[in-house]
Amino acid sequence: MATEVLMPKQGNSVESCIILDWRVKEGDPISIGDVVCEAETDKSTIEVESTAAGTVLKLLFAAGEEVPVMQPILVVGEKGEKVAATTAPPEKPVDSQDATATVASVASAEVPKQQPDPVATSTGTAGSGGDLHISPRARAVASAAGVDTVTMVPTGPKGRIIERDVLEALKGREPLSPAAKEALVNQALQAPAQGTGIGGRVLVADLASAGAGKSTTGQLSVPTDFPGPVSEVVVKGVRKVTAKRMHDSIATTAQFTMNAYADASVLQSLRARFKSSDPELGLQKVTINDIILFAVAKTIRQFPYMNSHFLGDKMRTFEHVHLGCAVDTPKGLLVPVVKYADNRSLKQISDEFKRLAAMSIEGKAQPDDLTGGTFTVTNLGAMGIDTFTPVLNVPEVAILGVGGISMRAVEDAEGDFTFIPHIGLSLTIDHQAVDGAPGARFLNALCRNIATIDLLMAL
Repeated sequence: MATEVLMPKQGNSVESCIILDWRVKEGDPISIGDVVCEAETDKSTIEVESTAAGTVLKLLFAAGEEVPVMQPILVVGEKGEKVAATTAPPEKPVDSQDATATVASVASAEVPKQQPDPVATSTGTAGSGGDLHISPRARAVASAAGVDTVTMVPTGPKGRIIERDVLEALKGREPLSPAAKEALVNQALQAPAQGTGIGGRVLVADLASAGAGKSTTGQLSVPTDFPGPVSEVVVKGVRKVTAKRMHDSIATTAQFTMNAYADASVLQSLRARFKSSDPELGLQKVTINDIILFAVAKTIRQFPYMNSHFLGDKMRTFEHVHLGCAVDTPKGLLVPVVKYADNRSLKQISDEFKRLAAMSIEGKAQPDDLTGGTFTVTNLGAMGIDTFTPVLNVPEVAILGVGGISMRAVEDAEGDFTFIPHIGLSLTIDHQAVDGAPGARFLNALCRNIATIDLLMAL
């Protein structure tokens, strides 16, 4: 009997995965535990193993397609066994932007000369109020296109209208808006080959231009020349998630950044001592960034309002510090989280962050390793940046940017100036949740703790 292999659930936050590459093909024999494909979540890459043994009868998705978790991705059974007709990949959920893009691609296609009459069918699936049995994706595409689904010929399982039925119906439509169609008939205007609406749809304004004798057809049909070759890539995976989160962060918060410099003399001295210490102590690989993470985790305990999530109508303040730290990976920006950082020693924070960073860079971090943060640190100091404007990792109310170490002139009691190493710190806060003065108090305390980091470690 045929068995479906499902896309496994990856943690509590992952809703879908993109199939990067199939490791098997239809007709291949497989065993339980064999890797069938490589898939990508929004933050990591995983290998999907077969949960059944037999012959691969059907691959339900192509490489590059997005699959909801706990949905079948392939069918395994006896060689020669037929796959039931109802076994088909579920249609992907779609939002209004995806639906509009789908409509646009169809609307810009060549319009056939004639449209065949719709074939009336009776599927017995119409519900009360004329709600036709239609998939969510098909309904979204039809809604975005403004097309009536009543006369469509369903080709999906059990007489269901699916996306391809809507797209087929759209192929026979003229790329004219309803108002443009009416104006075209009543005013005897000339329609351009392509309009300025979605997918080249002709609007009333386009008809007016054509009626005024402007040759918009030639202007719109010839693409603008750009110097040199141009390449395009689909925004997906980590880049797509980062783009959305960064945009949402700026759009939904009141961010402002304050900058300060902390005396880094003791910080550098301590780092040098660690580097030359006994290897058995395991401190030689402790970095400046590790020490900053330790200082942040200890300082936040004095300012609990900085360890919070802003949820619009309420603030959620956490007892423990779960410290996220941005990592530059081949796939893009990831933020692994050191859980219970406030309860860890410097060495424990250093070891845990290195483990998480390595997993992130290798694409092996688990979704739960990348969620649950209450405060984030991002470090660009190694790239020669002194200060910058870090973007909040919402719903967190603050993020610390760490810059490089540079020499700054400091005046002593006698009025003489001495150059002392300082590290740049940039604190972005959400002014909806934290005012400037409380944010400044936290940043000043952090600067003091970094300047006396040897004393902080003794507490």
